[in-house]
Amino acid sequence: MSNMSSELIATLFVAISLRSIISMNSYSGFNKPPMFGDYEAQRHWQEITVNLEVKQWYTNSTHNDLQYWGLDYPPLTAYHSYLLGRAAERLNPRYVELNKSRGFESKDHKSYMRFTVLVADALVFIPAILALSVSMDRIYKKNLKLQLQLLFAIYPGQALIDNGHFQYNNISLGLAVLAVAGLLCDMIYVAAFAFTLALNYKQMELYHALPFFAYLLSTSLSQKSAKSAVKELSIIATIVLSTFAILWYPWSSSIDATSDVLLRLFPVKRGVFEDKVANFWCSINVVYKLKKHFSDHKMALICFGTTLLTALPINVHLFFRRSKYIFILSLFNTAASFFLFSFQVHEKTILLLTLPSICLFYWWPKEMLWFLKLSVFSMIPLFKRDNLLVPTVGLMIIFNLTFKSRYFKSNENEICHRKLKISITQISEILMIAIFLAFISIEPPSRFPDIWPLIICIISCAHISMFLIWGYTKQFT
Repeated sequence: MSNMSSELIATLFVAISLRSIISMNSYSGFNKPPMFGDYEAQRHWQEITVNLEVKQWYTNSTHNDLQYWGLDYPPLTAYHSYLLGRAAERLNPRYVELNKSRGFESKDHKSYMRFTVLVADALVFIPAILALSVSMDRIYKKNLKLQLQLLFAIYPGQALIDNGHFQYNNISLGLAVLAVAGLLCDMIYVAAFAFTLALNYKQMELYHALPFFAYLLSTSLSQKSAKSAVKELSIIATIVLSTFAILWYPWSSSIDATSDVLLRLFPVKRGVFEDKVANFWCSINVVYKLKKHFSDHKMALICFGTTLLTALPINVHLFFRRSKYIFILSLFNTAASFFLFSFQVHEKTILLLTLPSICLFYWWPKEMLWFLKLSVFSMIPLFKRDNLLVPTVGLMIIFNLTFKSRYFKSNENEICHRKLKISITQISEILMIAIFLAFISIEPPSRFPDIWPLIICIISCAHISMFLIWGYTKQFT
């Protein structure tokens, strides 16, 4: 076995080990009735899918109170919850007992739930990042396969959300990573299928949908003849539509049933945002109260228009100037546009920006490492609520020590530019550390109890806006 293969395998074991250690910590909603948190949401979905008929999974009823963690992710998530629920039922029926298991907490159940996330890491996310690392290394030959693999493996944000806070982003992100790897290797049909699965696991993958659509459409229309173009488009459309048809089949016979699912996936009534999140609308809400001036439906239209206005030029450019590098840059820029301006953004959605940012590490290592640190900073209030600050600090120390060294030597003409970038980065990181220390040590005034989360929100939003401008500049120049 070669040294490189040994190092890659060691990296995979590091990824699983760190995630296992994080799994020993607290989780979202631990011992916090009446709603508990995302941990309870995932458990409750297992309860619903195991005990009710498929058509009732997204419909409000006596046994399915949608106000209590009703299913709000697409069918592939529901099927996954069903499989986990069946396994939980065999271990202990109390885990998923209908209407009687709400808020169920025990050491054995926590072990089971944590194990299911690690299984998803091992079966979906880690193989996908290995495929992407190998494919990028073969295409660009920059000998950064190990660094890219290591970035995915020890990036704190994704592990803290999935293995700490508790979610299964590793599945949707893993499928999206596999789609990127397929596209980079010119395996267009694999890319179309994998991304369709990702979109049907979490609707937030819409953040990545426009670049995939633009690239696949451009690839199809660039065939040598009209006949070949029609054939290519037809095959891709068949893959996408047939995958949707199979996954949505239980609800397809009824317009009402389909509407119930769509209303759960896009809940306009929940408002433009809930918790403090580092996007434009939450930041501007500090001085201009949006809910006082706009209804939820008007705000949804404003968000849609603003997002489209910022994201469309990126993807039109990708369509006409198609390349794999521009595709990855478009993924980052489009996701940043969606995060900043779309409706119902959550803190955890920043993970959709980190996927392309890790891929861009090949070209912009210092900038992307800076962005990854920022992404963790933006989620600090969430980690504090979940009692995950200790593992957050520990992982960030490991992350910083691992990627402290320089990856590229600067020539004389680049020295001034790099010094400027380094100084800006250092100022930013010092600012983030200072605010973090203040956040955990200084009690907010009673008049402004949310002052620290708001400061983190605004500073993070300013950074992400700056990165979007940077991304626009890199793409269009």
